[in-house]
Amino acid sequence: MKTFHCICGNKLFFENSLCVCCNREVAWCEVCEGMHAIEPDGHGGYVCTNPECRSAVVKCYNYSAFNVCNRVIANKGQGQTQQAQSLCRYCQLTETIPDLSVDHNMTKWYKLEVAKRRLLYLLDSIGLPYGSKRENFELPLSFDFKEDVQPTTLGWLKIGNEEKVYTGHADGKITINVREADSVEREKLRVEMNETHRTLIGHFRHEIGHYYWQLLVQNKDEEAFKAIFGDHENPSYSDAMNQYYQNGPKAYWANSYISAYATMHPWEDFAETWGTYLDMIAVLDTADNADLLELPQEDLVANQLDTMLQRYADLSLKVNEVNRSLGLPDLLPETFSKPVVQKLHYIHRLVSRNRRKPA
Repeated sequence: MKTFHCICGNKLFFENSLCVCCNREVAWCEVCEGMHAIEPDGHGGYVCTNPECRSAVVKCYNYSAFNVCNRVIANKGQGQTQQAQSLCRYCQLTETIPDLSVDHNMTKWYKLEVAKRRLLYLLDSIGLPYGSKRENFELPLSFDFKEDVQPTTLGWLKIGNEEKVYTGHADGKITINVREADSVEREKLRVEMNETHRTLIGHFRHEIGHYYWQLLVQNKDEEAFKAIFGDHENPSYSDAMNQYYQNGPKAYWANSYISAYATMHPWEDFAETWGTYLDMIAVLDTADNADLLELPQEDLVANQLDTMLQRYADLSLKVNEVNRSLGLPDLLPETFSKPVVQKLHYIHRLVSRNRRKPA
């Protein structure tokens, strides 16, 4: 993740909506694709202050109405009401939002949108394809942010049935259970499942792995996938899931898998490894832009994977020691066995073959 600068010279970060130095509103401008201060144009819209842009823009509706977004879009000169209710490209992909009448759900929605924006920014920077229904994309991507529905009781009369929402992916639709945006609930689940990390962005990167399996592998590269990850058709996913939750992960799983959960089924192995690949890209991009590594790389995916792995290992040694000095868990705990490196090579080739021109 890159950092940016306000017109006043102050540093801006990806989540900012206000410059703390000059108090100008800031936003990600979809026209020039960067974080910049915006100034009112006197007619209900704004102007991007980037000297190379100076575009007429309006806030995404989720920015102006709910402050869960921080993006602006080109002012197309539509009717005032129509333009004021326009959504940015990223917010258009969210089809279901949390019930805002429930306490704290606005905060949870904000956290979900921040993580989603970081995911989509990374996909754009890599050049991975995705699109929406309105774009007639071959596998439209969308997001649902839902919460469990609890049965209610009025006196003796019971109303409604309990509905459990599972975080997952199905045919382009990524569903995230809203409680994952609650740091206390998420930590409980992390401990219960014996996970090193459990984060919102981690969920998004894992689930988008399932999306890209369906988009880039299914009926296109399945034999090569099977040679690396195993046969996804035998056993079936449901049988593999029952086996996993009854008996736990495979013994000595760390010798061949990136996580215990990856042992459940080849699809989950792919998604877990894909998520780790995106983690690595994001971390190296941030480290390069923060001058934490020598010889920053402008196009990470263009590198050989072995170079990326070496740079990631070098960075891990440094940041993990910093965390240990504070008594915190390792920031980058992964170690990559030879079978995991093979899987990462497969994903790296898949990404390199299918990427569009980076933004």
